Amino acid sequence: MGCAPGESGVTAAGGLSAALALRVYGFLCWALIPVLRWRLRRRARAEPIYGQRVDERFGYYAADVLQSLRQGTGPRVWVHAVSLGETRAAGLLLTALRDAMPGIRIVLTHGTATGRAAGAALLQPGDVQLWQPWDTPGAVRRFLGACAPQMGLLIETEVWPNWVAVCAQMSVPLYLVNARLSEPSLRAYQRALWLSGPAFAALAGVWAQSDADASRLHALGAPVRGVPGNFKFDARPDAGQVEQGRALRAALRKPVVMLASSREGEESQWLQALNTMEDAPDCHWLLVPRHPQRFDAVASLLRGAGLSFSRRSQHITLADWVAVPAEVWLGDSLGEMALYYSLADVALLGGSFAPLGGQNLIEAAACGCTVVMGPHTFNFSEVAEQAVAAGAAVRVADMGEALEAVARLLESGAPQRQARAQDFAAAYGGAVARTVDALMALQPRLT
Repeated sequence: MGCAPGESGVTAAGGLSAALALRVYGFLCWALIPVLRWRLRRRARAEPIYGQRVDERFGYYAADVLQSLRQGTGPRVWVHAVSLGETRAAGLLLTALRDAMPGIRIVLTHGTATGRAAGAALLQPGDVQLWQPWDTPGAVRRFLGACAPQMGLLIETEVWPNWVAVCAQMSVPLYLVNARLSEPSLRAYQRALWLSGPAFAALAGVWAQSDADASRLHALGAPVRGVPGNFKFDARPDAGQVEQGRALRAALRKPVVMLASSREGEESQWLQALNTMEDAPDCHWLLVPRHPQRFDAVASLLRGAGLSFSRRSQHITLADWVAVPAEVWLGDSLGEMALYYSLADVALLGGSFAPLGGQNLIEAAACGCTVVMGPHTFNFSEVAEQAVAAGAAVRVADMGEALEAVARLLESGAPQRQARAQDFAAAYGGAVARTVDALMALQPRLT
């Protein structure tokens, strides 16, 4: 979540002032610190990175971090990318910021292990990577005091109450960029409007991905300054991975259909639909779960269903991986989505067959992979509709219809499908440059 009332006299429900509401909220966050530490210890059993530098989340930094923060003289900008998707968007933003502000030093924060692991590759000399501060006034003040950023950039949806409030108190302009807000998220924020409304209103500026996102953000009082578009349209898939994937696909006798970034329950839906389908597609199946902590669980599911499978993690080369006689290829690796999408002819969009809002389909399109998506795409509603209109995606009601759609798509011309997908991905670029231009106009002292 994220939201932060200021110290105005706005009155919350039941006559509670916004200032008092923020203090109550801050106290609750402080009281939950033991719970957070317990959860981090549990998660660290499966993902050890969650057990590293835990005190950073509460604004306490090791000597090596403090030394790094004291070095350098260029302007410092805080960029927050909570997880993997936001970190990929941050990579595009950081490249443009470095061009616009030579000598810039970045403080890059994350909330998840996948975000932090991916973010390490974005750092340059003078940059520092940290866990995001827990949303208590003390933790946020210690974070800002140690980092001393000239401005903060939150990517996509991360607006936390005390982040905004303490930044305002310490005169750090805080912006929300590449902002998106789904209809369910809007309703959730509106249920706590006494907390979220002042928070969004106190941001220094917001740039939205789409007109629909801008409208929903306006409804929360956010100062929307423009709609430059979605950063992810500016991303270019790894050329080496694309080449590898396409070369392997060309050598195969059958097409490849991928269940991409699948979430819990969707693999079971796929299995059930496949078992009940009279004329299943004649293809290679590729499953790529969204979260690495589920790789073993999906492998167990396939084993329990009596399906043979080959795990990417157990083979150094792609050729060895797909050479194993198997009914399913399991893509249990990180950082290879461009390879998987380039290998696949068609992808079933994970998160859209369970009520989870879907995953972003832009990377699939950029790799020339047609997408079949279920009914739940509220996280990326406008992009999903644009893709359908461009012929880069197909909408279905459930997994059974998805497999029927796959069969039809595989009968159509592959070059035409690939061209439609790539044309769609190329049509909406430029969002990063437009956002950075707008930021520089507001923050000329940083250049």
